[in-house]
Amino acid sequence: MAIPIETFFLIPEAQGTLQARIQQMIAEGILSGRFRRGEKLPSTRKLALHLGVSRITVTLAYTELLANDYLSSKGRSGYYVSQNAPDPPSVPPNRPRSDGVDWSRAIGQKFTGGATPEKPQDWAKFKYPFVYGQADPTVFDHANWRMCALQALGQKNFTALTTDYYDQDDPQLVEFIARHTLPRRGIIARPEEILVTLGAQNALWLTAQVLLTQRRKAAIENPCYHALRDILTQSRCHLAVIDVDEHGLPPDAIPPDVDVIFTTPSHQCPTTATMPIERRMALLKRARAQDALIVEDDYEFEMSFLSAPSPALKSLDPDGRVIYVGSFSKSLFPGLRLGYLVGSEPFIKEARALRASVLRHPPGHIQRTAAYFLSLGHYDALIRKMSRMLSDRRRVMDDAIKTCGLAVAGRAYFGGSSFWMQAPDGVDTRDLANKLVPKGVLIEPGHSFFAQPNPPQQFYRLAYSSIGAERIGEGVAKIASELT
Repeated sequence: MAIPIETFFLIPEAQGTLQARIQQMIAEGILSGRFRRGEKLPSTRKLALHLGVSRITVTLAYTELLANDYLSSKGRSGYYVSQNAPDPPSVPPNRPRSDGVDWSRAIGQKFTGGATPEKPQDWAKFKYPFVYGQADPTVFDHANWRMCALQALGQKNFTALTTDYYDQDDPQLVEFIARHTLPRRGIIARPEEILVTLGAQNALWLTAQVLLTQRRKAAIENPCYHALRDILTQSRCHLAVIDVDEHGLPPDAIPPDVDVIFTTPSHQCPTTATMPIERRMALLKRARAQDALIVEDDYEFEMSFLSAPSPALKSLDPDGRVIYVGSFSKSLFPGLRLGYLVGSEPFIKEARALRASVLRHPPGHIQRTAAYFLSLGHYDALIRKMSRMLSDRRRVMDDAIKTCGLAVAGRAYFGGSSFWMQAPDGVDTRDLANKLVPKGVLIEPGHSFFAQPNPPQQFYRLAYSSIGAERIGEGVAKIASELT
């Protein structure tokens, strides 16, 4: 493979003759790992023309590098990076640089240091990965997804693939959401009331940006999805943190001056509590009385293998004050980053305009591929397969937890993919997680889900979507062994 000639340039302030500077430029490219063994260099004529120097200067530089075994030549074929060239150091050398900017003053708003924890990128290498929200390659329908992706690349879909929708979405995907996905939750919506997003988190961000200001107040559950708390903190709105109970968010605890209520009624994050119908009606009544809006994050409703899911809060709303957030990223795979917002047309219009100013629209190929996967029935088949798998794994994990004497702090009534656990008093689950890593066990400490400055340390989440049933018992036993 030839190295692009555009990657070669001489630094004006470098010292030495032109020949020495060219030698240094190529040697640094090899030592930094940019130029790899076996790659072909530009011809002396092309490089000389590109650099604006004489050809003999480049030829002499190549000859010196050849003598030092940085380069090799192959007859009339040209010059190549030698197979004997030095290995790049583990830390590539950087030119000394002094940053003349005082970034502590230049940065107007900081987005680091939030509650969202880092997840290990190599989680799949662990034998017992009790990690939440990752796709299981043994379950996903690779063949049909590939077929749908190829179909979306076809000439028939050229417009859908290449067009700039600006602030619009793939009509086939929107139609499927309106006619098939939402009616399963009891929701009837027109295309003008639906906006495709880059996952549920993007939907929550758009919602917060449109609805909240520094003078408005938002209510969030405690514990709650940590990324949502980061989003609301960055919006600089006022926050009312409300402790959940075994039935989720208690409506009576919502302050009277709250403008927007964020809740996960079908599957509270992370406790997995399900809000009963009576409380849902009470929440709607409370929001109506104080003229507040409700943002309903309805994730994992598809994973209802224990019992039928409760109706979505939005399906019970006669006033249009509930904004609904859905996602295909949890049910298909997290890297898809495809979700949707459903709300009254004036709200969707503003959210659509904001999305257009930031990213215009999600990629057309991804939208059309998902539309085919959904409309051809592959999605429903995958959900049925995943539900059976999760049901089996949940049963195995439930038995293992009971056998090992671990304490469950919350379990979903209709299904889901995780248990909310509680370690004995005095146990910091961050330390527990670190001790389990050498044993091949990954768990998720629960402190980041809580809003208070000194959050409880004894909670943790065990997910069973990414670990085979045959390894669940051994993994749970290792957790129990570390706690005794």
